[in-house]
This record gives sequence, structure tokens and C-alpha cells, in this order.
Amino acid sequence: MSIILQLFISMLKIGCFAFGGGYAIIALLENEFITKRKWIEHDEFMDVVAIAESTPGPIAINVATYIGYKLKGFLGAVIATVGICIPSFVIMYFVSVFYERFMDIAIVAAAFNGIQICVVYLIASAGFKMLKKMKKTPLNIAAFSVTCIAMILCTLLEIHVSSVLFIFAAGVIGLLAFIVKTRKAKGEKK
Repeated sequence: MSIILQLFISMLKIGCFAFGGGYAIIALLENEFITKRKWIEHDEFMDVVAIAESTPGPIAINVATYIGYKLKGFLGAVIATVGICIPSFVIMYFVSVFYERFMDIAIVAAAFNGIQICVVYLIASAGFKMLKKMKKTPLNIAAFSVTCIAMILCTLLEIHVSSVLFIFAAGVIGLLAFIVKTRKAKGEKK
């Protein structure tokens, strides 16, 4: 089977189980493309997730588009994007048409309550996997700790701060650390 067809089927399959949005789907993408197919390295995947989080659009679609592009260029990007979007589009279309009648069915409402629990697990699982595989440099540990503490305090104190601000701040800190490290290395060479 060609890589294009495998890519499309993989994205279609993942798209069918994308309950909970982008963060929940990260664990599925990681399992499919790093563990199972070995089409992308874990470090590169972590970078792609960080970039996808920082760019406009749904994180799952951004990651899927990148993986498709990496594997088969522009055609791969289109195939991966369409593959991951089709199930959501079809499901949302039918849910929107039959929503009122659909949610009145007790068994369907109960199923969605169960799915919510699974979504929390998928998001937490993706986060813990990324945390375990994160390079444990002093800067990364400090940035992670400060971010967690700041986000928890903002939640407890009901201060509404956009997650974009946290992402931007972490990016600036990473850039500053890179500049300092580069200048230090240049100073040692002289």
C-alpha cells in the first residue's frame, strides 16, 4: 500500500476518534506516527506540537498537515489534512441536524458523559508522555515549574490570562536562553 494511502487511512482513523479536540488527539498521533509507523522522531514531533500550538488553527490539523508534508510534500499535507477533517465534518453535520433528538436519547447522553472522562485521560496522557520525554535541562525544568505555578495561581485566583501569553513568554525565555548560550560559546572560542 502506498504511503499516501496509508497516510490518508491513518488520519481518517485518528479523526474518527478525535473526541476532546487537539490535545486529546496528540496521544493518538504520537502512537500512530512515532511508535507504530516510525515516520517521525519523537523530538521532531514535540517541536511540531509546540509549533502547531503556537500557530493559528486547530492543533490536530496543524500537526497532521506537517506530518503529511514531511512524508509526501504538498500532496501529503493535503491528504493528511483532508483525512483528519472528514470524520469530524461528517459527525458534526449529523449532530447539528439531529442534535435535539440525538441528546434526548438517554443512552446517547450517557455515552457522551463516558466519552468526557476518556477525553480528560487522553489529554493528561499526552501531557505526561511529553513531560517524560522532555529534555530535563535546568531551563526546561524552571520554565515548566514557573508556568505550572502561574497557571494554577491564575486559576485559583480567577485571573483570566490567555494561554497564548504563557506560550509567548516561554518562547521569549527560550530565545533569550539560546542567545545567551550562543554568545557564551562564541566568547569561549575567542
